[in-house]
Formats: sequence, C-alpha cells, structure tokens
Amino acid sequence: MKCLVCLAALVSAPPLRSQDKPAQATAAQNTPGKPAQNAAAAQAARPADTHPPDTHSGASYSLDIRDLGVQVPDDLTPQLLSIKRVFVDRLTGGETAAQLRDMIIGSLQNAKLFILTENQERADVILHGAAEDLIFTDAFSTSSHFNGAGSGFDERSGRSLSAGVGDNSSTNIKERRHEAMATVRLVNKDGDVIWSTTQESTGAKFRGASADVAEKITKQLVADYEKVHNRAKPPQSVQ
Repeated sequence: MKCLVCLAALVSAPPLRSQDKPAQATAAQNTPGKPAQNAAAAQAARPADTHPPDTHSGASYSLDIRDLGVQVPDDLTPQLLSIKRVFVDRLTGGETAAQLRDMIIGSLQNAKLFILTENQERADVILHGAAEDLIFTDAFSTSSHFNGAGSGFDERSGRSLSAGVGDNSSTNIKERRHEAMATVRLVNKDGDVIWSTTQESTGAKFRGASADVAEKITKQLVADYEKVHNRAKPPQSVQ
C-alpha cells in the first residue's frame, strides 16, 4: 500500500522548469578536471578591451625640429674670421654715447684684431649700437625714536617721583654713482648680424665706467673670435 502511494506522488509531481536546471555555461566553467575549457570560457565571457596597448610606455626618443619643416637659421659667427676692416658707426644715446664710441674705437685698435677705418665703404662690417653713461645720486635715509621712563618714591616728603626721556635721530646718506652700458652688433654688407654683445659697468679699480664697458666689449669680441678660430682648425693627426 505504501509503494502505491509513493508511486502516485511521483507521477503527480510537476516537471522541472528551465530555470531550475543549471546553466550549461556555468557547469562548464565549474566542471572540475577541465582547466583548459574553464579558462577558454572565462576569456570568452570577459569584455573586449577597446584600448590598444601602450607601445610607447617608457620609451625615450629625441625630436629634431628640422623634421617638422622648421627653418633653422645659419650660424654666421664664422664670418668673424673673414673680417679685415671695421667701421664703428655713431651710437645712439646722446653725447655720452659719442664719448663711449671713441673709447670702443681705441680699445679695438689696441687689440690689433681688425683694421679700424673711418671709410664706411671700405669696411667689411659695421658696428652699430647704443650706449649710455649715467651719473646719478642715490639717497638713503634712516630714522630712530627712543622713549624711556622711570618712577620712584621719596621717603622724606612722601611723594612719588617720575621722569621720562625721549630721543629722536635721523641719518641721511647720499652716494654719487656712475653707471655705463652699451649694446653693439657687427653687421655684414648683406645686413645680417654676425655678432652682438651687451656690457655694463659701474666702474673698475683703475678705469671709469665707460672705459670699462669699452674694454669688456673688446674682450668679448676677441674671446669669440678665438673660439671660432679654434673650431676652424683642422684636427691634428696622432703619430
């Protein structure tokens, strides 16, 4: 009788629905003993990477501006070696500029690097520029104020005593200063600037400000000339 009841219960039970059945993909992923199939299924379920791999990460490279079509100006400094005669033009800046021009001519003449000419047509290059020689006074002022107070008691009279002291002091200092400045350039016959410099001075130990500026300009020109001359020398063969 019990067997008949159990059989009737099995027959009357509803069939399993599709959602009660385990998914085949999940069963395939969790199936033990098949790691290769599990890995393939996980890779297929992973979303595709839309970002390409960064192949330039950590890479170092240099960019030449010539590759971008940028015109690089030529270095005209080697033309210093072809200069024979120099004409020093009037410098802008007033009367003090005229005096500094004469000092520059004298300094270049003493350097024996080029021939200084007053004929502009015969010159290979022309020295243009501006100069200024200033004499001015710097004023400094300082002031100080002091206040002091004291009190006491007189036993004889039974009165209290008080006293105060005040002091003001000021100092004015005026210093006369001398400062010179010049900026010059060498221009070839094509109108191209092949060399330039700017020098300034407040005076040297044995020279004034203007004379020191003229000397600095000459020293800079001689130094740049020697630098170009050394680069132009052919390399010596080692025996």
